Amino acid sequence: MAPSLFHPYQVRWIEDLSRFKVGMFARQTGKTFGTTYEIARDCQLAELEGRKARWVILSRGERQAKEAMDEGVKLHCKAMGSIIKASEYDYAGGDAKYRAMEVEFPGGSKITALPANPDTARGFSANAFLDEFAFHADSRKIWSALFPVISKGWKLRVVSTPNGKGNKFYDLMTSESGIWYRQTTDIYQAVADGLDRNIDELREGCGDEDTWTQEFELQWLDEASAWLSYELINGCEHDRAGFPDQYNGGPCFVGVDIAARNDLFVIYVLEAVGDVFWTREIIVRKRISFAEQDDLLADVFKRYRVIRCCMDQTGMGEKPVEDAQRKHGSSRVEGVLFTGPNKLTLATLGKEAFEDRKIRIPLGDQALRNDLHKLQRVTGPTGASRFMAESDSSGHADRTWACFLALNAASTGGLIEYAYHPVTKKDLNDLPRDIRCTHGIGRQSGAW
Repeated sequence: MAPSLFHPYQVRWIEDLSRFKVGMFARQTGKTFGTTYEIARDCQLAELEGRKARWVILSRGERQAKEAMDEGVKLHCKAMGSIIKASEYDYAGGDAKYRAMEVEFPGGSKITALPANPDTARGFSANAFLDEFAFHADSRKIWSALFPVISKGWKLRVVSTPNGKGNKFYDLMTSESGIWYRQTTDIYQAVADGLDRNIDELREGCGDEDTWTQEFELQWLDEASAWLSYELINGCEHDRAGFPDQYNGGPCFVGVDIAARNDLFVIYVLEAVGDVFWTREIIVRKRISFAEQDDLLADVFKRYRVIRCCMDQTGMGEKPVEDAQRKHGSSRVEGVLFTGPNKLTLATLGKEAFEDRKIRIPLGDQALRNDLHKLQRVTGPTGASRFMAESDSSGHADRTWACFLALNAASTGGLIEYAYHPVTKKDLNDLPRDIRCTHGIGRQSGAW
């Protein structure tokens, strides 16, 4: 039996012994904590019976895999009195390396946690736990790689909150197949089962109806009008993106969305690493003065090698753009008017970057995810398209437009290499006389 520290909805999940289980739970209701208990208990039982149990936990990123191991598996093993040996190592999957966390029991049972992708999914013959599966990049490819591996009789556990309809988790939860045990626990059921949460306070604090509906009420949002689907967003998330200390000194491109009152002021910094643009920093402020905005941008120019910066010049943006051009150079700062055609160009450029996976964004940044997904393309009665985003406490898709402006800066800025090549008197004399005279070359050197 599961210990009393679990709520009834968690006990129902843990105690069901079906080979295939898929669960949809509201945010922060303990779905990973409960599933890692089942895994640790299964290994302890195998040890007592002289068997070897093998589990692999596939998380959406390295940080999440480590949390599942440190705040789940290891805590449960300690509470059960299990003797384990913990280790970390680099796991080679395809052309990349991933950090794997592992615990091993005296009798040979093992639990391994690492980031999910098709290569890591096919690399283990073991029981599997797909944690927050709806948020995995390439969820369908991961599924195609994993399922043949567990076909020998291994167990499979899949849990997540919803993340739109364009992923394999949606297929599993809505399938009519009878071999799956399915469990759905929204925030209302969790609180009714004893979870200590103030629903009214949470909803008011959330401030975004779509976020509340999907993350807490577990409703599938219709993505038909979303410019960027959650699947596209998932595919570009990386747990090393969004950290200024990861800056490698490469060329950077900056987007600035201007605001002074209700919306957000956002500076979005991208670093070009090969042909991929890595998010290095997203600066978000609300209701700050133009002087403070100028100081924040100046600090970005100081800390990064900025090749080009594109700024929203619409309305109140005229003066900030003019000031930035005066301070940082008109060749590096460009103002962009948010006209219909310009917004279409920016949005198209942004979508292509996500489709081609030429951008890396922070993993699990919910505010950014919501911002990117809320942008919608709407066709008017005349057939003309325009872009809309509902304004809420998280802004007016301001992070999205700042991101698109940074990508626009990269597309128009180019990476220009400057070099100095010395010119000899002979080189000058070899030039046609009309060119030498036109440009004044060599007049002080005695060439003629």
